[in-house]
Amino acid sequence: MTVIELIEAAERQLSAAGVSFGHGTRNAFDEAAWLVLWQLGLPLDSALDGPESVALRVADPQLQAKAGALLAERIESRKPAAYLTREAWLQGVAFYVDERVIVPRSLIAELLTNGAIDPWLGSSTRSVLDLCTGNASLAVLAALAYPDVSVDASDISSDALAVARINVERHQLHGRITLLSSDALASVRGPYDLILCNPPYVNARSMASLPPEYRAEPSIALDGNRLGGSDGMDFIRQLVRQAPDHLSQGGVLVLEIGNERDHFEAAFERLEAVWLETSAGADQVLLASRDALLKLA
Repeated sequence: MTVIELIEAAERQLSAAGVSFGHGTRNAFDEAAWLVLWQLGLPLDSALDGPESVALRVADPQLQAKAGALLAERIESRKPAAYLTREAWLQGVAFYVDERVIVPRSLIAELLTNGAIDPWLGSSTRSVLDLCTGNASLAVLAALAYPDVSVDASDISSDALAVARINVERHQLHGRITLLSSDALASVRGPYDLILCNPPYVNARSMASLPPEYRAEPSIALDGNRLGGSDGMDFIRQLVRQAPDHLSQGGVLVLEIGNERDHFEAAFERLEAVWLETSAGADQVLLASRDALLKLA
């Protein structure tokens, strides 16, 4: 059986099983390619067409069986593929991941890589905070994007920080990234020139209808209603109120709110935010300056 035949068979099985995507892939073919290529030990960016294609290679029968077993586990467990492979990719950078953290997929990663935040920064930018760091993927990408800055990466979860440490060491950034245990901004340092945050923001109705793949992730990283609200903005209300005290003059907050723009704007009607363009549109990530946040006080 060739590589492409394995992938196409896996695609059909995933589609028939009705699994959900969104943890690094958006469709059955891409997910099938990820699982098959990973199990065969082939690079995940292997070309599947053209003269250098691996598509027509014949897969070893033993590896075919292992790929089939991995696919079966994906379907039966409904766990995101990254939990099975223990690896996720963000903007071409590999990260270790397991069930202690959500699978990294923040759109802020795009903005760090393509320089979209740069117009609000300057030569005086020296300190960055990645709040709710999870596996530290944004902290690592920020350190790679801005070689002259120091990065603090904070999380309330000791489990998440243990995973974050693996990635900081994997990318040899322990000299530039400091991991902090903090409930929101309570125990961070600062002031920071840039705060990045992909917080828990999912509203109560959406939480109740999440597919199994998302329920496999730590709910503390998704559920934005832990203080009794229902609009997903509980953590964000606290953050918006406290952020100015932790930002430098001219500092900015870059905040991901996913599909919750309506709830966000209802909660912060007076906030003068800049909505940043991403591959998912211009209503998923916003930027707010310290001055704009202070006007809400």
